[in-house]
Amino acid sequence: QVHLVESGGGLVQPGGSLRLSCTAPGSIFSGAEAMGWYRRAPGKQRELVASISSRGGTNYADSVKGRFAISRDNAKNTIDLQMNSLKPEDTAVYYCNAEHTPYVYWGQGTQVTVSS
Repeated sequence: QVHLVESGGGLVQPGGSLRLSCTAPGSIFSGAEAMGWYRRAPGKQRELVASISSRGGTNYADSVKGRFAISRDNAKNTIDLQMNSLKPEDTAVYYCNAEHTPYVYWGQGTQVTVSS
């Protein structure tokens, strides 16, 4: 059963931008302590990219600070990830995540490829 639905991935040239969106059911979104974006690059472990708490506090991986911005729209039950100045090393499958103790929900992932 899919709880979180991601959109916005694709192919972009280095230096370009993409915006990812994640929509959650209201019961999950409103009760989540935090939501975020993870990614898994080929041959690497999944890593946290950015997260945002229910109060709006944000956290970013060092590798994306200053380039990526996470935001939430409580009226639409969505979180977005604005990705600027993309690099080839940002290529990965990006997953939306919701922490709703004692549960953790995941989306199916969206591919982001940065290549010329």
